[in-house]
Amino acid sequence: MQDGRKMYVIMVYDIKVERVNKILRIARKYLTWIQNSVLEGEITDAKFERLKYELREAIDEAEDSVVFYLLRTTRYSSREIMGVQKGGEIRIL
Repeated sequence: MQDGRKMYVIMVYDIKVERVNKILRIARKYLTWIQNSVLEGEITDAKFERLKYELREAIDEAEDSVVFYLLRTTRYSSREIMGVQKGGEIRIL
């Protein structure tokens, strides 16, 4: 993978409570926190690989789950928010 190629990533996680803060701390180095268990942002392929490596080292694969939605472009997507907008910066997908 090339370092310079970027993608837009939405990360959703379900982590055992004792590891949540560590996982959030790792993910926030690369992505923007949106709300409980959801982060998103533009990231290079190399940084995405580093994020996955750090998460793989921190999670318990028998108990935890991390899901990534990968978008090559945000051109044809949109976001609708109902209720309170939490965390992160205001971004339109």
